[in-house]
Amino acid sequence: MPSLTFVMPHWLYWSTLGVFPLVAAWLVSREQKRRDAGRPGLFLAYLFLVTAGFLGMHRFYLKSALGLVFIPFFLAVLWTSADIRTARESLSLARSEAEHAERLLTRAQSDLAAGKAGAAQRLAKAQADATPARDRHAASTAGLHRANGYARIAGVLLGILLLGDAFLLPGLVRRRRQRETMPTPLLAHPLETGVPLSAVRPPLPPFRPVDWLVRVTGELVAYWAVLAVFAYYYEVVARYIFNSPTNWVHESMFLMFGMQYMLAGAYAYRDETHVRVDIVYSQLSSRGRAICDIITSFFFFLFAGALLVTGWRFASDAMAIGERSFTEWGIQYWPVKLTMPIGAALLILQGLSRLLRDIATVAGRGE
Repeated sequence: MPSLTFVMPHWLYWSTLGVFPLVAAWLVSREQKRRDAGRPGLFLAYLFLVTAGFLGMHRFYLKSALGLVFIPFFLAVLWTSADIRTARESLSLARSEAEHAERLLTRAQSDLAAGKAGAAQRLAKAQADATPARDRHAASTAGLHRANGYARIAGVLLGILLLGDAFLLPGLVRRRRQRETMPTPLLAHPLETGVPLSAVRPPLPPFRPVDWLVRVTGELVAYWAVLAVFAYYYEVVARYIFNSPTNWVHESMFLMFGMQYMLAGAYAYRDETHVRVDIVYSQLSSRGRAICDIITSFFFFLFAGALLVTGWRFASDAMAIGERSFTEWGIQYWPVKLTMPIGAALLILQGLSRLLRDIATVAGRGE
């Protein structure tokens, strides 16, 4: 199989982080408004075809057993890929041995021409060693060409199957949707938090815009997790099928998850989904929990304020010097560090909203 030399450009990485959540949110919203929401869709079918069609996942998505037809061809691709790796290693060793034998032969010929003692015996031995070395090199070269030929055949056959299904998918999706008469209801909320709606107290009117901003930010960056599936999927395919491992995939993903962690902190705090280990707090009444939150809010704002100040220092320094990573990918660091003060600011705003809500609860004007 051919090697993959793709390295994601920086502009594509940052634009994907910005555009993908918007597109994903729009697709989810559109699907929820459909009368037949939950049935197989053409977009997802083509997405499975492009990303995992070689395993027949688009057929399995449409509940078609014909997806099993793709698996033998994919296994053939894996086998030929492993055969190519072995052939490359054999050719490298044979080339090294042949070059060494040729150097000894050239040196023996030079010694014979100079009339050095024992040159004739060394020349005869070098000639005897050079012949099998050349034969092994020729055999290894032929073996690599043969392995590449088998890989091309397997890849072409698999490509023909995928291309054929690319034209058949609209009809397959339409027939599958007609068979499924009972639509699967979707959640009214694109993300399931696991927290009953009654457990999350609504914000006070002045902080409703804050609540909306925190909710939208958290839901949008949550879609980044889907990008990780695509990225690591590409890494596995590139590494084990095309023998082309990357460095940029891992770096791009841990930076993305770091930014997601910072920006989604206020969202988790808003819905009270942070991990909490307590013995007394859960046994208190709503007013008791509000009093406890007011007392401990000092530590919360101390932490969030320190994060805001230090995060801004890190971000401003990175922007001033145009800081980049030390890897060959060289991605910009300042957008990553900028999420630290942004996340801290959202956390403080959400904390203020919760503090005023707790005060209202204690005063008897809340829940």
